[in-house]
Amino acid sequence: MIENEGRLNSNFFDRLTETVQQSGPVEAAKFLVDSMRNQQRYTELFEALKMYHRMELGLPAVQTDLAGANSKIGGISEALQDNLDKRLIDSCREVGTALLRKGMLQDGWMYMRAVGDRVAAAEAMKDVVVNQDNLDTVLGLLVHEAVDVKRGTQLSLEMRGTCNTITMLDSVVSMRGRDDQQLAVGVLVEHVHQELLNSLRSDLARRENWAEAHLESNEQSVDKLLGSRPGLLKDGTYHLDTTHLASTVRFARILDDKKQLRLALDLAQYGRQLHPQYQYPSEEPFADLYPMSIAWFRAILGEHVDAATKLFLQKAESIDPQEHGTIAIETYADLLTRVGKPEEAMRFLIKRMPKGMRPFGIAPSLIELAEASGCYELMLEHAKEKLDDIGFAAALLQRASVHDDSIGHKKTSDF
Repeated sequence: MIENEGRLNSNFFDRLTETVQQSGPVEAAKFLVDSMRNQQRYTELFEALKMYHRMELGLPAVQTDLAGANSKIGGISEALQDNLDKRLIDSCREVGTALLRKGMLQDGWMYMRAVGDRVAAAEAMKDVVVNQDNLDTVLGLLVHEAVDVKRGTQLSLEMRGTCNTITMLDSVVSMRGRDDQQLAVGVLVEHVHQELLNSLRSDLARRENWAEAHLESNEQSVDKLLGSRPGLLKDGTYHLDTTHLASTVRFARILDDKKQLRLALDLAQYGRQLHPQYQYPSEEPFADLYPMSIAWFRAILGEHVDAATKLFLQKAESIDPQEHGTIAIETYADLLTRVGKPEEAMRFLIKRMPKGMRPFGIAPSLIELAEASGCYELMLEHAKEKLDDIGFAAALLQRASVHDDSIGHKKTSDF
């Protein structure tokens, strides 16, 4: 077993040469890898690993431009290339995570981007000390590159405040997938609710004739705390930046988590009691922001579902798509889906979506609704009427691949 040098010195070159002569080039490459790893020279480690893996597979240590001039250096089989690629991905993961742990974030992500393993990258960044000097880079990876959107949002709230975080969610997180959006918005809702709760409790504690029992009860509902002091907000009093409140309620409509939805409902109920000058109008079908949001949150929580669906149906049927686009139609379909009526949502979209209008992407797609409801015939018939060959094929093939047991058995027998 060859002992590794703790650092490079004049003996290193002799040791490497001796290893080639005594144990062969593969062992020498391993010695090189171990030396770079021990010294934490990670850029050099990646180059050493590339040589080592190539030689393990019987390839020359370095790929050169002479590939076409020598059959041994030339093209390799597909299977061998696949094996080499997998080893190089593992090398990227080792080097990338090591660099991230050391706080060399840009360099580390250069390797990890090729791997696509955001979970490993997030784990490697857990112990990185975040300060104002590296905050932009950290948020760039955690949020913009979606390495860990939840932690990125938490850091933004802690170090940049609510206003900047809301701007970030508007400009960056809104472009990400639904799962990432829910992680970020959930953090925001919890933060803003706690901020409002603390501010309200402090205000009530300062006021005369407010029962101490309310403080001692550790009440976590903003709405119940307000109930102990009726009319508190009528004179224009507020306990949180009202624009932050409105933005948070707007974002929260994407949430599915019941606990976070309860907090969002609590925020909306507080907003509903603000002085009218602080109840800002929003976009349809939530122009009346707080009452409509309250109806929405309650419906998703399984409360007053029929009343909410009637309310949003009225919006969907009365709001002019030429002026507002299809947002009200899609919002109603999304609500139907989330209260367990995907087939009804699909029928409504097929009936009401104007031809040639680009959707906002709020409602699930027809193929998603067909899968959720198991009713592919609706989509198949609709695609036929529209002469939509790709839509028809998608529904037909999805139904076959998901629900046809004979295809499933055939797939199994192929292995």
